Amino acid sequence: MAQITDKPFIYNLYDNPVSGPEIEARSFAVIDAEAENYQQTEQEWEVVRRLIHTTADFTLAELTCFSDDAFSSGTAALKAGAKIYADSNMIRAGISLARLQKVNPAYSREDVFCHVADVDVAEKARQAGLPRSLFAVQKAREILSGSIVLIGNAPVALLEINRLAMEEDIRPALVIGMPVGFVHVLESKEELLCTGLPHVIINGRRGGSPLAVACLHAICDVTYNKK
Repeated sequence: MAQITDKPFIYNLYDNPVSGPEIEARSFAVIDAEAENYQQTEQEWEVVRRLIHTTADFTLAELTCFSDDAFSSGTAALKAGAKIYADSNMIRAGISLARLQKVNPAYSREDVFCHVADVDVAEKARQAGLPRSLFAVQKAREILSGSIVLIGNAPVALLEINRLAMEEDIRPALVIGMPVGFVHVLESKEELLCTGLPHVIINGRRGGSPLAVACLHAICDVTYNKK
């Protein structure tokens, strides 16, 4: 633990300036050094390292799972300017438009959809006694095929994505399946594995909107750096 003094620590930074990008680079160097025996491919490690950077949780190196076509399908979708569906407005707000535009300059904020707070969705959920996330996915049905789907909050949203794939042949280009919690979480992720959809998931109960966003950002970086 750092020794507390009468002089605030921020003055150390003033005396020895380090920029935000330099801090990020140092952080990645620490992650690489402490996880030197990771088993992922180079592309997969770019994603996993970003997830660890987001959480400081090295167990994500063991829990993160990629389908064989996750990168080929996801990068092709990004280059084509595919629509993006998010299960929470936190994800929608967190996605970096600048990162998307590095891959495809035509991207705009209007290409990222989230319906969970829509009035009509809330009313359908109230009448049915079911989560809003279910009806939000149904509202987005027409844009889901070929899209990139980020699920970082609601396992019910992922269950509905799975159903649409299995019963209606709606095929997103990539599903980032990282819902977090205790109810429907495990089965939603396990069922995704059976759909044949390109995916990145975090096994078990862990997940969250920041991780879903970090995953997409890492895939954007991989796609941009391969140009």
